[in-house]
Amino acid sequence: MKIYHVLPFATLTLLAACSKGGPTADTTKPADKPVASVNGTPISRAMFEYYAKNTAGKPAAELTAEQRAQLLDNLIRGEIIAEEAVKEGLDKTTDTASLLQLSRLEILQQAGATHYLEDKKPSAAELKAEYDAQVAGMPKTQYHARHILVSTQDAAQKIIDQLKKGAKFEDLAKKDSLDSSKEQGGELGWFTPSNMVKPFADAVVQLKKGEVTPAPVQSQYGWHVIQLLDTRDTPVPPLDQVKDRVAQLVETKKFRAY
Repeated sequence: MKIYHVLPFATLTLLAACSKGGPTADTTKPADKPVASVNGTPISRAMFEYYAKNTAGKPAAELTAEQRAQLLDNLIRGEIIAEEAVKEGLDKTTDTASLLQLSRLEILQQAGATHYLEDKKPSAAELKAEYDAQVAGMPKTQYHARHILVSTQDAAQKIIDQLKKGAKFEDLAKKDSLDSSKEQGGELGWFTPSNMVKPFADAVVQLKKGEVTPAPVQSQYGWHVIQLLDTRDTPVPPLDQVKDRVAQLVETKKFRAY
């Protein structure tokens, strides 16, 4: 979030500096004391700790005094700006009110999911079943191809004609292709059909190794001349390697069912 510098128009009370006026009885536990107060609105220690962990990636106690001060300044500044926005009625505007409501729903949904799944960790059998289902749904073949992208059908046909006469594919790609792959001679590396737009994928799977599309192939990007270089079986990662991802899929399905 970009924080803009603003004039300190709020009354800031940093609790650490509140020693004026002599000692007073304070039975509040240190962990419960707010870290600051902005116009009477407390910034809780819990919020500060949460902000520190999510911003700096570690508890506030592990940060330097300068880092903690900077984080506190950010929260104070944010509270000042938010209070002023509320004074101006910005929280009631249609877009802002809708965004606040959607943010609330998203946060509560995440909290609900975390709570529901707390004691529902996937079993070994559930992980294996989900893994097998994912593997079964994977494309069986990967394709290695290169292409030349041009803006018209005529231009693509001329390239096909040049290739038939012995022109080098990579040379024509570097000279004529509009795609960023031109610097690699049109190389696209290994991919599955689902990674490509449908007209391109449909053309690739019809080719044999070394073949060039006999006619230009049109997609939303223009006209393609495609050469299939090779095919291979899609590598299947072992379950141990993707266990965390599979667990997420199982948990997502559990919560969706709930």
